[in-house]
Amino acid sequence: MSDSRNVADVLIIGAGMSAGVAARHLTDAGLRVVCLEQGEWVDPGNLPGNKPEYEVLGSGNWYPDPNVRRRREDYPLDVSESDLPLFMYNGVGGSSVLYGGIWARALPSDLRVRTLDGVADDWPISYAELVGWYQAVEAEMGVSGLDGNPAYPPGFAVPLDPAPIHRTGLTMAHGMNKLGWHWWPGTNAIPTRKYGEQEQCVRYGICRMGCPQGSKASTDVTHFPAAITRGLTVITRARVAEITVDERGLATGAVYFRDGQEHFQPASVVLMAANGIGTPRLLLMSTSRRFPHGLANSSGLVGKRLMVHPYASTVGVYDDELEDWLGPAGEHIGSMQFYETDASRGFVRGAKWSLIPVGGPLEAVDKWTGPTSLAEGGFWGEGSAEEMRTSIGHLMQWHIVPEDLPEEQNQVTLSTELTDSDGLPAPKIHYRVSENTRRIVDFNLARTLEAHEAAGATRSWVAGRNHTSGHNTGTARMGDDPATSVVDRWGRSHDVPNLYVIDGSVFPTSTGVNVGATICALAKRTASHLVEQARHQVVGA
Repeated sequence: MSDSRNVADVLIIGAGMSAGVAARHLTDAGLRVVCLEQGEWVDPGNLPGNKPEYEVLGSGNWYPDPNVRRRREDYPLDVSESDLPLFMYNGVGGSSVLYGGIWARALPSDLRVRTLDGVADDWPISYAELVGWYQAVEAEMGVSGLDGNPAYPPGFAVPLDPAPIHRTGLTMAHGMNKLGWHWWPGTNAIPTRKYGEQEQCVRYGICRMGCPQGSKASTDVTHFPAAITRGLTVITRARVAEITVDERGLATGAVYFRDGQEHFQPASVVLMAANGIGTPRLLLMSTSRRFPHGLANSSGLVGKRLMVHPYASTVGVYDDELEDWLGPAGEHIGSMQFYETDASRGFVRGAKWSLIPVGGPLEAVDKWTGPTSLAEGGFWGEGSAEEMRTSIGHLMQWHIVPEDLPEEQNQVTLSTELTDSDGLPAPKIHYRVSENTRRIVDFNLARTLEAHEAAGATRSWVAGRNHTSGHNTGTARMGDDPATSVVDRWGRSHDVPNLYVIDGSVFPTSTGVNVGATICALAKRTASHLVEQARHQVVGA
């Protein structure tokens, strides 16, 4: 095993969204930072979005499910005990390469669920403590939108003007107005003009397959290049096998495989940024005499309380040409009308709605061939060409993001059957959609169908339940009590004081919104705290 004596001040495991934010902040402060990433850099020229066959390419090598992609840098997921597959992307930029760019802060109530609704747990921090960090990362991510969304406390301002409301958004907004329901123009991490390293959006409309223009805020564009100019070292094709500890129980670095060879990277402080699946997997693999049940796991909660936001969607067909394929494809408009708890509905918490493009012909066919549309005759056979002609460009869909409350039995463990290409155990996903989440979804699906009708849809239907969101959270939760949490309010392990978690694993509750904004805000907050407390930080041997 090769052993580099180039000791990093900070070693970051993973090179995704949270890692990019932290690395840029830490290198700005002059710290020596090394990042280990099992994937590689994305070549924008290889992204599918500006190619005629983009939907075919996007269903294979660029598909968000690693069990479909099956790249060398991917690890398989054992989903034999899961109601749905899970999404993630391995490479510099992580899942931000393939996310839609929708930008949504958590709401104040999201962090006080126990206090307000008597379920789950409150976060150890408040919305007020996060506001400044949200503002800071919104400036770094080129977020565009319209200030003043009444669903949030006053002061939600973003750095860039919004994109014009799309035809789909205008059509649906009229329907929402008829119903008296909240809507707001989309807030997206997609710049409406050139902004730093980000190019102006050219409206490809394929944000969920990567942005070949370099517009959408993925951290391989927004953060890593700047951090590298300040001294960051990114080691790609580096699959981490273990976080090592010394006799005092402090983290000393990481063992990793690269091209079949074993290496060791020493570090004074280790930051876990491998997402809500990869982080618990690696902590559980990092056993020792001192930590026989996995690193940072004295609470027994590493891997437990997995939350994933099982999406649902409805689609409507409209007489007017909507150009629904036209970008930006983050969110045309959104609604928080049914976000907060109303006990009369028979469940707690709620959901955010996002009006997003249906996309190209293959996705349109997929939406048409759902169970409801099949009952109406389907998209194949006689008449399908006419259906194609009258629906492509005439569809719009509501995506529902339900708050998924923590359940102890929903968890990540280590598979005893599957391994990755280096022989390391794959994560096994145990996940069942809870009854409360099902009720949230059913209620909101019914309301979105009402919205389609009010907006003038000639037909509308449920296009799917239990879509995978890629919002993998909760598996190393933060809290003040070491007996009931894995990390403290700063993301620092209760058990290993020089080990931090900065990805979505730390969420005590999933919130009911897309998670990228909160992940970035927390990562920058933790990195800032680490810099401020550097002289007091305990470090490994």
